[in-house]
Amino acid sequence: MPIAIGADHGGFDLKAKIIKYLELKGHTVKDFGTYSPEPCDYPKYGFTVARAVAGGKYSRGILICKSGIGMSIVANKVRGIRAAMVDNVEAARSSREHNDLNIIVFGSKAMNTYKAKRILDVWLKTRRLGGRHLRRVNQIKALEDK
Repeated sequence: MPIAIGADHGGFDLKAKIIKYLELKGHTVKDFGTYSPEPCDYPKYGFTVARAVAGGKYSRGILICKSGIGMSIVANKVRGIRAAMVDNVEAARSSREHNDLNIIVFGSKAMNTYKAKRILDVWLKTRRLGGRHLRRVNQIKALEDK
C-alpha cells in the first residue's frame, strides 16, 4: 500500500522507525519530511501529506508531532481528508470502520514504537463498513462542499 508520512522535529525519531517497519512489511512509504531533528513548524508537513493523500497518489497517511493535535488540525483543512489522533488499537479499528480515516496522527510524547506498530497493523488492515457508517462519512463529505 502506498503511504505518505510526515513529521515535525517532535516526531522525527518515531517517523524513522515507522518507515523502516512499514517498508519491511512491504508497503511503499514516501517521506515528506522533516528530514532532521532541528526545530521546524508542523503545518508545512501536515499540509503536504494531506494534499498527497487527498490527491489519490497515496492510500493512507501518517503524521506525527509531539501532541498529535496540531497535525490533526492541519490535515483536516484539506478537502477529502479525515484525520485523527489515535492512541490505541480499538480507536484504530473504529476510525477505519466507522469514519474511513485516511490519515492517522500520533503524538510522539505518548507513543512508543511498539505501540505505534500495533496500532498501524490494525489501522492498515481494517476496512470501512458500509450502511449507517458510510452514510455518515458521506454526510461529512457533503459538509466540505458548503
